[in-house]
Amino acid sequence: MAGRKWILAVLMIADSLCAAAQKIVYSEPEKDDTHRLNFEVIGKIGGNFLIYKNIRDKNWITVLDNDLKQVNRVDQDYVPANDRMINADFFPYNDFCYMIYQYQKKNVVYCMASRIDVNGKKTGNVVQLDTTQIGFAASNKIYTVLTSEDKNKIIVFKINSRNKKLYMLTTLLMNDKLELQKKSRLAIPMDEFHGYLSEFHLDNDGDLVFSQFYRGNNDNISQAALVVKYALADSLSVKELQIEKTQLDEIHIKIDNSNKRYFLTSFYYKERKGNIEGFYFYIWDKTMVQPAVESTYILNDELRKDAKGDATVKMAFNDYFIRNIITRKDGGFIIGSEAYYTTSRFNTWNRWDYLNNPYYMSPLNNYYYSPYYNSYWWNSRWNNSQTVRYHADNIAVLSFNKEAKLEWTNVLSKEQFDDESDDFLSYQLVNTGGLLHFLFNLQERRNNLLNDFSITPGGQLTHNPTLKNLDRGYEFMPKYAKQVSARQMIIPCQYRNYICFAKIDYN
Repeated sequence: MAGRKWILAVLMIADSLCAAAQKIVYSEPEKDDTHRLNFEVIGKIGGNFLIYKNIRDKNWITVLDNDLKQVNRVDQDYVPANDRMINADFFPYNDFCYMIYQYQKKNVVYCMASRIDVNGKKTGNVVQLDTTQIGFAASNKIYTVLTSEDKNKIIVFKINSRNKKLYMLTTLLMNDKLELQKKSRLAIPMDEFHGYLSEFHLDNDGDLVFSQFYRGNNDNISQAALVVKYALADSLSVKELQIEKTQLDEIHIKIDNSNKRYFLTSFYYKERKGNIEGFYFYIWDKTMVQPAVESTYILNDELRKDAKGDATVKMAFNDYFIRNIITRKDGGFIIGSEAYYTTSRFNTWNRWDYLNNPYYMSPLNNYYYSPYYNSYWWNSRWNNSQTVRYHADNIAVLSFNKEAKLEWTNVLSKEQFDDESDDFLSYQLVNTGGLLHFLFNLQERRNNLLNDFSITPGGQLTHNPTLKNLDRGYEFMPKYAKQVSARQMIIPCQYRNYICFAKIDYN
């Protein structure tokens, strides 16, 4: 009888694993979808999937149905030519999306917004949100646009860094109809040589949250603060971090709207340019108006041994970067980090050179800049450099309760590298509520095969069966993928030197 129960349990588990993911469906590439295509997965709008594409002076939106069959292609002919276009951001809603873009004409940068329907067509007039007069050609973003988690608030802001000791922050807070709620202009005192701003986020109340920190030349963070610009305020609230005995690596912020908390974390060191010791935590409680947690967690030897790869136990996390922070309704949180580095015959990999990259966190021109904190990726598309090898190895996942006490850890073992670019490396996370899915490529018989690992809320790791309809010839780019609904993901692929897209459905 016990044997029958055991067999039944095994069959039930096997059946649930097979049902973890349905088959993949693919889109057909268009003639313009070469490997040099710029693209962004906008999202799922009214049952259709919208993808923005750009190559040379062409800007268009491709509309795909549930089977990823193309139902429309709409040229966005109101968008300026590429020599004037600077950036575009997309904010999807249930039945439309906003495209907020910026471009330069003569010595003025314009921030504009268009509303796009489920068929990819512009509806109504293009709206001018703001302008900035400059005296040079702007190749980088001047405006940063963020939305709150519930999508009821949108903020557009810019930072004038002309005075290196006193930055000027201008914010325009709007509702979901792009109606202005509050405009502010605030001064931010800065350290002229070693001061930086990073990780801007907008909460559901319309409060803008970011960090300000001080990093010496090629060194760790020795001073830092959490800064809040409350929605209707014309001042900044600065909360200094007590890090006299620790030195931080790279600050990340996550807003926990359910519990009205701001979560700040970083890897930390005990000494200058030492080995990574663990995580630093700072949690600000908006309701209590005080820190709920300020503590550190030391990575233990058992986890280090699992995560170290080819490194020593002491140096196990020196190549790791924080990738994901997932907050839970009970106040707990999960952190995902990944080993990511380069090797070269000519240069030695240096973590601090990477963190001090001027394209990562420094002003990119003499006057205005948009904080560029996308250090998660090298963004090396089209690099095709044979002198650099990109590596993306193990993923370490740690779960903590609301007091930042460890609950469980797990390590997903992988070894990825590429000499041309990092397009096909790293992973993407899919949160289906009951499971966290980690999608990444592993090489099998000289082919990259997309793998799906899942972790339960209790930390149990499962390598799910090979996804159905995983056709040969498609190379997936997981790090550019986007979760478009509770159980759907759109993931870009390369097929015969063309870009196409795949949809994965989870039951």
